Amino acid sequence: MNIGILGGGQLAQMLALAGIPLGLRFTVLDPAEQAPAGAAAHVLRASFDDAAALDRLAARSDVISLDFENVPVAAVERLAAQRPVRPGALALATSQDRLAEKTLCHRLGLPTAPFAPVDSAAELAGAAAELGTPALAKTRRFGYDGKGQYRLTHPDEAGAAWEALGGQPLILEGWVPFDFEVSLLAVRRVNGEQRFYPLSENRHHGGILRCSRAPFDDPELQRQAQRYAGALLEALDYVGVLAIEFFVQAGRLLVNELAPRVHNSGHWTIEGAQTSQFENHLRAICDLPLGSTEPRGHAAMVNLIGEEPPLAQLAALPELHIHRYGKSARPGRKLGHVTVTAASAAEREARLAPLARLCEADLPASSLGLPDPTASR
Repeated sequence: MNIGILGGGQLAQMLALAGIPLGLRFTVLDPAEQAPAGAAAHVLRASFDDAAALDRLAARSDVISLDFENVPVAAVERLAAQRPVRPGALALATSQDRLAEKTLCHRLGLPTAPFAPVDSAAELAGAAAELGTPALAKTRRFGYDGKGQYRLTHPDEAGAAWEALGGQPLILEGWVPFDFEVSLLAVRRVNGEQRFYPLSENRHHGGILRCSRAPFDDPELQRQAQRYAGALLEALDYVGVLAIEFFVQAGRLLVNELAPRVHNSGHWTIEGAQTSQFENHLRAICDLPLGSTEPRGHAAMVNLIGEEPPLAQLAALPELHIHRYGKSARPGRKLGHVTVTAASAAEREARLAPLARLCEADLPASSLGLPDPTASR
């Protein structure tokens, strides 16, 4: 079977690496000169609105999926007229607009931060007065890794926030004093079969994910997350892996964001779960039986951001699994990740310590009272 992917980044690369052992072949469409997925897939270099290139992708594919969510919905609709696209245009359009996401959650009865749509500086000031400050103004579209956000501490800052965010439609979200963040990977097959991975606990710095630890063992939060994810999968008629980021506040979950694709917080599943998120996404979109989502012990995923340690030094560390994406270094850019696996959570934290020293970075500690991997630095 031939799989087409819109986008040729590291997620497409890892999808291809997971699919090749299954006998799948891959074609990606991406405008970049050196798309990371080119190491494992045929690349059509073109923009996402190039009609002829989209038609070539469709001609080479039996089913088509997404590497990231900021592709034109019109491109997906053109492809869907020729081949199955999974997930489809509804999920893509919803995830591209923060207001649409929050509105869908509200309709389904899923808790979120309080929010209000904003279309002018005056509306922003009014919404800030109503929701209270601090509050977070966000662009409705194209925000990721902390980009496209402005923290208001008073309604009088509305004008400055409106200008800083480009004078475009916004959503204002009430400030959530959350305890920490978790995410859930849910996967749904064409025939409706569903599976869920254990929650991962996520730690960010500068708006960018630094470290994910799994499994996060809280049966009640796991039940909440799976119930919310099941509602979203059904409402979106979703096929593939759906990632849902949650705030944890006093023992309950608030939906923060959706990602209609395999997700950075689920990279631990490559070595840390019976079936990786990448293989299960492919199984789902090909309508194959889904694999087990059970963890293999305890795992942590650490992003390599901005610059990478020398490969020889990384390779010298015990019990690590290295993934480099073939990208050039740039501040704030995800260049690769490293996964640590262990039989226990405490052993996992101990194995993170030499990685923290090598990266010369503080790996944010778990909320579970486990040893801080930077403590010996």
